[in-house]
Amino acid sequence: MTDDRNSVPRLPSPVYPPCPLSPVPRPIMSNTVIKVEHLTKKYDLGVINTGTLAKDLNRWWARLRGKPDPTLKIGQQDHGNRKGESILALDDVSFTVQQGEVLGIIGPNGAGKSTLLKILSQVTAPTSGVVKVKGRIGSLLEVGTGFHPELTGRENIYLNGAILGMTRQEVDLKFDEIVDFSGVEKFIDTPVKRYSSGMYVRLAFAVSAHLDPEILIVDEVLAVGDIEFQKKCLGKMGDVANAGRTVIFVSHNMATINSLCERVILLEQGKKALVGNPTEITNSYLSKSNNIQSEVIWSDESEAPGTNNVILKSVAIKSEGKLISEVQSDKELTLEISFYNYKPDAEYVIEFKLKDSTGIIILESFNTPEASINTDPLAQAPLEIGLYKSKCIIPANFLNELKYYISVTIVSMNPIYAEIKASDIISFDVIDSGKMRTPGLSGKWFGKIRTPLEWNTEIIDHK
Repeated sequence: MTDDRNSVPRLPSPVYPPCPLSPVPRPIMSNTVIKVEHLTKKYDLGVINTGTLAKDLNRWWARLRGKPDPTLKIGQQDHGNRKGESILALDDVSFTVQQGEVLGIIGPNGAGKSTLLKILSQVTAPTSGVVKVKGRIGSLLEVGTGFHPELTGRENIYLNGAILGMTRQEVDLKFDEIVDFSGVEKFIDTPVKRYSSGMYVRLAFAVSAHLDPEILIVDEVLAVGDIEFQKKCLGKMGDVANAGRTVIFVSHNMATINSLCERVILLEQGKKALVGNPTEITNSYLSKSNNIQSEVIWSDESEAPGTNNVILKSVAIKSEGKLISEVQSDKELTLEISFYNYKPDAEYVIEFKLKDSTGIIILESFNTPEASINTDPLAQAPLEIGLYKSKCIIPANFLNELKYYISVTIVSMNPIYAEIKASDIISFDVIDSGKMRTPGLSGKWFGKIRTPLEWNTEIIDHK
């Protein structure tokens, strides 16, 4: 048979003149790497969720018979009667992040910062809303994130690389750089459960930053490291951003936020309150934070900072036995930290940071024998279950005329883990008493501290 189609003459394709008003459409190349739309996360209170199926069944069976919760520790409250209540950790949050951008997220405790990062890192799922991510995410949400305590530092580096989807050969290329940055070369073949909190965070950050994630998410964990390591971390995050990768950074240190970030989001009670220029947003946040009180008491343990092992009860700043909102510079201060311990024979280190209004740390102090002028009898000592109060004395004529904020951390020593991290929970003002002023000399006394120092002047040559 003959194909008649071959005999049909073909007409030439029509040629249209170019039209300047109708250009050829081009594909839109978007550099948005994270898009968050109407994100909501709700937590139901009073539900059965102990972490293991056996305990859940025991709790459910006790509740069904009207019996006390068998999983509670001595002194803990039963919040089962709060069933039906809920809180919105995030409430209809929307924003976008561009490739290569350094985005800061700030806000008071309980604002939803960590919940947001956990959703972005796919640690937890949102109740509603959509998160679209383009690229591989490396997360550092807390000390030792993604580390297995029984594995060595070397093994955990390869484990984290595998989690990020990297081949062993790719990790090999970065291995020496990671170890050198972390400074734990001597202990790289030691199980990480034996690492100090500083070693943990150094290795964890080094792994997260060097395994080439397109998006690096960092929570307020750099506070665990020393000042020199913090500088290295900030420099590395800057290098990551300059290489075209994206950084999302949560911190209570406003000075760091201002120096590192290009844009800042302020979260308040789970909602996006402000977004924009870092200096403007941090100044607005600090002005709202000026009403922080000099004592905080948590009467409801479910709302207090802590874990199943230890829960913060109260934090207060006093002078001459009384609560103060402001104090003269020649008065001694006493910081009181009360906490419940629910773990028999637990060993803790109590630590606090004193910050100025920009978030710069003026003073950090521990109750360990090596870091204090006296011996705290319960520092790193096995504690029985009960309520404890730890006190620290800030000497008179030590602080300059400023507003100060106090953050509290309680670290478990076996294993090493930050059980409590409560930032900027109380504040106070120091007023110049004039006692250290020399007659005839006036003006601003510069600096953050103003403690008396020993001086001695002598003649070394007679003319």
